[in-house]
Amino acid sequence: MNSSEQAAQPSPWSSVWTKPGDTIERILAERPRRGVLLLGSVGLMSGSVSQLLGFGIQNHAFDWRIVVACVIGGIVSLYIAAFVLKYCGRILGGRASAADLRTVVAWGMTPGILGLIVAVALAVVASVASRAGEPAPAWLFSLLQTTILTFGIGSVIGFAKMLARVEGFGFWRTATACILGWLLTLALSLSIAVGIRTVLFQPFSTPSHAMNPTLLVGDNFFVSKFSYGYTHYSIPLSPHWFSGRIFGAEPARGDVVVFRIPKDDSVDYIKRVVGLPGDRIQVKQGMLTINGTAVKREPMADFIGDGSCGENAAAPVKRWRETLPNGVSYETLDCVENGLYDNTRIFEVPAGQFFALGDNRDNSTDSRLATFGTIPFDNLVGRARMIFLSVAPASGDAPSVARPERVGQMIQ
Repeated sequence: MNSSEQAAQPSPWSSVWTKPGDTIERILAERPRRGVLLLGSVGLMSGSVSQLLGFGIQNHAFDWRIVVACVIGGIVSLYIAAFVLKYCGRILGGRASAADLRTVVAWGMTPGILGLIVAVALAVVASVASRAGEPAPAWLFSLLQTTILTFGIGSVIGFAKMLARVEGFGFWRTATACILGWLLTLALSLSIAVGIRTVLFQPFSTPSHAMNPTLLVGDNFFVSKFSYGYTHYSIPLSPHWFSGRIFGAEPARGDVVVFRIPKDDSVDYIKRVVGLPGDRIQVKQGMLTINGTAVKREPMADFIGDGSCGENAAAPVKRWRETLPNGVSYETLDCVENGLYDNTRIFEVPAGQFFALGDNRDNSTDSRLATFGTIPFDNLVGRARMIFLSVAPASGDAPSVARPERVGQMIQ
């Protein structure tokens, strides 16, 4: 193609909408390399961010931590998609290389990028309406979701036409390749997720106020499965394939742990370990004592928000900083002066078990109750490590609100 013919060609950014097959052939003929990773990661990222906007989480949706996570996920997804498509294409007689398929995936996402721009504009309008003191109209959110769906469908159609051109497929082989690729990607993703979930990290979310202020309702966090070794509770659905703990290591005092209780081992709980085997634990006038010695406690500024103690979310709550004998320091809340759980008997922690409390002392079901009890070592699932997403749940007319400042916080 000479220079005059090149000049006569429309920009691929415009022709990709009407002639995706011709456009991808022209792009591949120019052997593009630079920009494919950026385009693909931004395109795949746009799908993730658009979904956040579609769920009504527009506040801080473009916080740098969320953007970085989406970009990294986009690059990884780009390579996985190209690998799977190459494998599926070879089965059906395809000819495209992995590099060409990465380009197809990247350019196939361009409608999603435009969809994200439109979605952002609609989200800004909704945000301005909310700040004006009036809830955004329902039709605006419906339009936002319709926009995301429409451009998503456009991405799928454009991608399919590009894939057909580079692989030399007709309609049925293209459809088969797309369906087979989706199924294999799903299977691969599930295999990786199950492996990571079983051996390394498992995501959890905070359902209650029991661990305020350390963990708020709507915090999503990772739990390390390797910290204390593995039991059958480490495996999805907790099948009783073996008993005991493999590669076991006991938790330290102050660790925030996820576990099951013997009376109901179908539910995951999260609390803080304060008592080790052989300890004598008691709460006296709201103060935690370990082996007859009161834990150091210092007053802090009142905690406000998140409804830690009931309906009135704006009510201030007394906050303390506790420091355990091993130096672990954390914050606790005191909703009620001399509350129901502020004076207990002395608990002697049995061998092989642990005593756990919630940081929101007056709003936590924990080892102080006979129906809950101490935690057997084999019932530990893992140690809570890091918050990876935090979204304040919707309340009344107020929509869900992202809390990006909590993303990346280590759980102490």
